[in-house]
Amino acid sequence: MTDLTERQTKILKVIVEEYIETAEPVGSETLEKKYSLSVSPATIRNEMTRLTEEGYLRQPHTSAGRVPTPAGFKLYINQLMEEKKPSVTEEVAAKEAIWDYRHEFDRLLREATLALASQTHSLAVAATKGGDVYSAGSSHILDMPEFFDIDVTKTVLNLLDEFKSLQSLFEKSYGDDPIHILLGEDLGQEFLQPCGMVFTHFEAGPKRSGNIGVIGPCRLNYSSIVPRIRYFGELISEMAKDW
Repeated sequence: MTDLTERQTKILKVIVEEYIETAEPVGSETLEKKYSLSVSPATIRNEMTRLTEEGYLRQPHTSAGRVPTPAGFKLYINQLMEEKKPSVTEEVAAKEAIWDYRHEFDRLLREATLALASQTHSLAVAATKGGDVYSAGSSHILDMPEFFDIDVTKTVLNLLDEFKSLQSLFEKSYGDDPIHILLGEDLGQEFLQPCGMVFTHFEAGPKRSGNIGVIGPCRLNYSSIVPRIRYFGELISEMAKDW
């Protein structure tokens, strides 16, 4: 558990959520005007300084606001985030998208990644232990400022053609939580520093079992994406359990 005060925790939460929405450094004036923090901009700045010293925020430029670090995102995801579960309509749409292919594994994963990309507005990717890679939604990342850097975009897209590199990321999963999140330096490549990856494992037999998830910026909309990835992983495993 974090040793942050209640006020620091609240400020970190709104900074993360503001940054996820805008992709811009967040300043104290913005927080004071937009959120009911009941403290002055000066107090907010002091708390932001403390959060920066603790490694949860960083200051990109001298006069800029703050942005969350991977440590800040992870604290938010693990302790502060409120998940927004898929609606019944979304769950039905996901199931309908792949139901007809429940006996055609290759087509099932193609349709699953397509449906996941559509629901998360992200680059969805899946890979099996047998070496098959599926992806959809690569156009989504092109609208995100993090991917205006051609080297970042090329590195991400190259992952889709390099099974060993992609599999090495999936193998970095840890802990008992079915959802795994890799941020920044966790991804192990220089040009993937601005990126994040969320994925889960699915069971479909010895060679067909694998992982499915999304790749995007560090500021992925985790509250929405995490429960959707969990649902897709469970759905694929459920359909494949009798194979």
